[in-house]
Amino acid sequence: MRGLVLAAALFAPLAPLPLAAQAVNDYPTNARADYVFVCMATNGQTRDMLDRCSCAIDEIASILPYDKYVSAETVMRMRHTTGERSGMFKQGGMIGEIVAEFRRAQAEAEVLCF
Repeated sequence: MRGLVLAAALFAPLAPLPLAAQAVNDYPTNARADYVFVCMATNGQTRDMLDRCSCAIDEIASILPYDKYVSAETVMRMRHTTGERSGMFKQGGMIGEIVAEFRRAQAEAEVLCF
């Protein structure tokens, strides 16, 4: 019996994450790192900002599914471009809703982390 308990303790880290943990960790590492790099470039290159910016992307990830984050990031980047193609990203409707949802998640993260 003791051997089973020891084996379970050794292999527990290899078990799949519970669904709730998977939902929170659905952002790829490079997406989280990219957010942190931009956040630190904007707010300062300090250890404190590293912690705050990491906290912010973790909070955003807990609120917004990754596919919605990608959509919002795409819309926001396209709004900063010029030409005819960028016009469709500057209009209201569904595009505005995508950005608004992201901004709400960012605001909540800012309150909790900054």
